[in-house]
Amino acid sequence: MEWETYVPDHRILEKQREKLGLSQEEVAARAAIEVERYRKLESGERTLTSTSRSVTEAVLTSLELDITAFFKGEYSSEPVPKDDPIYKLIQPSEESDSG
Repeated sequence: MEWETYVPDHRILEKQREKLGLSQEEVAARAAIEVERYRKLESGERTLTSTSRSVTEAVLTSLELDITAFFKGEYSSEPVPKDDPIYKLIQPSEESDSG
C-alpha cells in the first residue's frame, strides 16, 4: 500500500515553478500579474480560490498546470518519500504481516 500526503495549493505552485526552472518574476510575467501578487499566492498568504478566475487561470497556465486537474485535486497529493521519518510510522510492521 502506498501512502500519500496532502500538498497545499501554494506548495503545488512553488514545486511546479521550481520544476520548470522559473523565477517568481518569470511566472508573474507569464501570467501578466504583479510579482507581489504571485508571491502572496505562492507563500499561501492568498489562495487561488480567493482571487479572480482570470488570475487563477493565468497562473495555472503559466505553470503548465491543467486547470481542471488542479481543482479536482489531482496535484494535491504525493507519495510519502521513503526517507521521510513519518514513512516508518505508517508502514505496517513485520509482526502484523506474519500474524
